[in-house]
Amino acid sequence: MADVANARTSHNGRTSHNGRTSHNGTEPSTAELVQRATEQVSRLVRDELALARAELTEKGKQAGIGVGLFAGGGALAFFGLGALVTAAILLLALVLPAWAAALIVAVALFLVAGVLALIGKRRVSRAVPPVPEATVRSLRADVDVVSAAVKDRGRA
Repeated sequence: MADVANARTSHNGRTSHNGRTSHNGTEPSTAELVQRATEQVSRLVRDELALARAELTEKGKQAGIGVGLFAGGGALAFFGLGALVTAAILLLALVLPAWAAALIVAVALFLVAGVLALIGKRRVSRAVPPVPEATVRSLRADVDVVSAAVKDRGRA
């Protein structure tokens, strides 16, 4: 859109926009300007959609990693529960050493599960909300450029 705002002077002294002069060698007509603006807006929309798609893909990857870490934490918690069951069985079967060892293993597994779950939660929260923030900033900048070009064109 900056092309609309940036007029250049050609070698013959005529003003051109985006390297083009009108068919009669004078200032471009309103129809020509509208056509150029339409082309530029169309290109801008395509580019912004591509940017949004790329940004949402990246956020989806981050959410996938977070979900995977949650699943890893859940699996370790499941093994921790198995170790606690083993500890209870060994507690009944033997007096002290076997169940104490199983209890220590269970606590260690639960600690690792908790750490993985916290890391996974943090990764998922980075991906939410799935709003393409860079695209929104870029669109706002584009609107500002167009607004400035329209104001400058109105003054000239």
